[in-house]
Amino acid sequence: MLKTTAAYRLLKADPVMAHLISKAVRYEPDARAAQTPFEVLARAIAHQQLHATAANNILTRFIALFEGALFPLPQHVIDTDAARLRAVGFSHAKIAALKDLAAKALAGVVPDRKTLDQLSDGEIIERLTAVRGVGRWTVEMMLMFHMQRPDVLPVDDFGIRNGFRLAYGLKGMPTPKALAEYGERWKPFRSVAAWYLWRANELAKQNLLPKPRHTPRLALQKPRQASRKTRARAKAQRSRVQRRRRA
Repeated sequence: MLKTTAAYRLLKADPVMAHLISKAVRYEPDARAAQTPFEVLARAIAHQQLHATAANNILTRFIALFEGALFPLPQHVIDTDAARLRAVGFSHAKIAALKDLAAKALAGVVPDRKTLDQLSDGEIIERLTAVRGVGRWTVEMMLMFHMQRPDVLPVDDFGIRNGFRLAYGLKGMPTPKALAEYGERWKPFRSVAAWYLWRANELAKQNLLPKPRHTPRLALQKPRQASRKTRARAKAQRSRVQRRRRA
């Protein structure tokens, strides 16, 4: 169980985080319903690159394939041919990912919740990212919301990085490495810090985000340069515009 009072005491030692905590609503993690690790990851795969409504419709049809099951079991997925899974709306890539997830669940690579609870965050990330289509961010969300792990900082998450940029007054996005290094001061409650960095985005939209008195010096993400082809196309377009103006 997360000791919220201890987390606040630690985070308020950081002046910017203290301001965030004072302006945002009290930390209330979005505790998800109890699900097996297999189900959590299968649902995550279904939601990849899809609107939540579309993904939920696919999952509803997927579950309906197996009468009486609250959610399909790994063996169900193994036994179901790709054509039936394709018919409910899964892409070929997601079918391959689901099949791999099911096989690794049966092999014990993706264990049951009781076994998973005995592993460290790093061990869980290492094991579950072995599944096709499951990346570090997906496992970090599982750690934070399904397992209520207190010390997770998803440094690749756009919302967290942008929230840090806004809250700490940076001129650009912090690199994941720089954010990870800065976040060391928030241990062992980095999940709480991450939650408040998400809230920073909301506060900024409402013009309620306090300006920091001090901006840390961090490595910032370099703007992505356009490809040579893109630059050539833009140059040609500018030339056409200039010719039209002279005509």
